[in-house]
Amino acid sequence: MFDDALSVRDFRQLSEFIYNYCGIKMPETKRSMLEGRLRKRLRATGYPTFSEYCDYLFRHGGMETEAVFLIDVVTTNKTDFFREPNHFDFMTNVALPALADKGYQRVRAWSSACSTGAEPYTMAMVMADAVERRVISDYHILATDLSTDVLKKAHSGIYSRELIDPVPQEMVRKYVMMPKDKTRSDIRITPRLRSKVGFARLNLMNPSYNVGDPYQIIFCRNVLIYFDKKTQAHVLTQLCKCLTPGGYLLIGHSESVTGINLPIKQVANTVFMKQ
Repeated sequence: MFDDALSVRDFRQLSEFIYNYCGIKMPETKRSMLEGRLRKRLRATGYPTFSEYCDYLFRHGGMETEAVFLIDVVTTNKTDFFREPNHFDFMTNVALPALADKGYQRVRAWSSACSTGAEPYTMAMVMADAVERRVISDYHILATDLSTDVLKKAHSGIYSRELIDPVPQEMVRKYVMMPKDKTRSDIRITPRLRSKVGFARLNLMNPSYNVGDPYQIIFCRNVLIYFDKKTQAHVLTQLCKCLTPGGYLLIGHSESVTGINLPIKQVANTVFMKQ
């Protein structure tokens, strides 16, 4: 029988750790949500109460091994193919042709909060089509996330069939494998597309991002809303350092860069170009 409640003291310790680790704020209003999600970790670790679990984390060195699993149950990982479709229209009609005109025939793109992979695979579909149309000659996508659970799912490229409903039928035909067994409800992204996306774990709270050469397109969508202004400024500043001049930064439609000093200018709704 598990403890019925997460105490105020333990909640505050956990929320402080979560904020310092990954920048996600956990106000008191989220205590019951955190309590519900942590029951999974109590079962996995065998601790019968929240207080004993927190003692293990904070006073007996448990955080060294448990932090990754704790963050996995805390993070929200909603994702859809072609979510906020205007961004992908912008890639097709503006960004990729403009980058090609600047001499970027091989375009490097980064999905910095990729969740279970729908975003980077959507980017890959758009870029693969651009290669077919000879707008660009090649591309590669880096996809990163804090959660190890979602990265495993993303790497597999396997999804429920209804998740690809927003994908245009022509792209489904080219980039999605349907199961031979018609009773199955899962699909898989084609090996050709999967080979163009590399996955890695990255914490956006890191002091700097070791992601190699600069990127021409960076997506950081629907993650800034979980951060306070200070953390938003840190994340956006580091992302801009990883963006080539003339490259594009895309954020979520409910997000803003207002009040943050960045070397970018707005070129479309929630789309910015590095100056």
